[in-house]
Amino acid sequence: MNIVLYGSIALIAIAFLILVVYVIQTLKTLQTTLQHVAKTVEEVEKQMHEIGKETAQLLHKTNALADDVHKKAESLQSVFDAVKQVGVTVQTFNNSISKTLTTNEKKITQAIQWGQTLIEIWTKWKEKRK
Repeated sequence: MNIVLYGSIALIAIAFLILVVYVIQTLKTLQTTLQHVAKTVEEVEKQMHEIGKETAQLLHKTNALADDVHKKAESLQSVFDAVKQVGVTVQTFNNSISKTLTTNEKKITQAIQWGQTLIEIWTKWKEKRK
């Protein structure tokens, strides 16, 4: 019976030794994996820091561009106002001419008729002169 007891204890000791060896191998593999993960996280942190810098620079450039566009849009507003004023002036001028033409329509018609008559007289005089 002692032999069985000693054999069982030896078997348990061997099983425990095998278990300890596998646990050590697993822990070493886990340690290697964790080192790789730590390096990867460190690289990601560096990249995120660089991305943050680039994003800040891009944001500054975008703000500067937006300010420039805003200033140019404001300067164009005066041009649009001037063009509008020219349009109003032209419209007023057209209205004034229309009113003048309407009120002096008979005089203008007579002037055109006199002009045509003078042209006819001139052409006849030229023909007679030849």
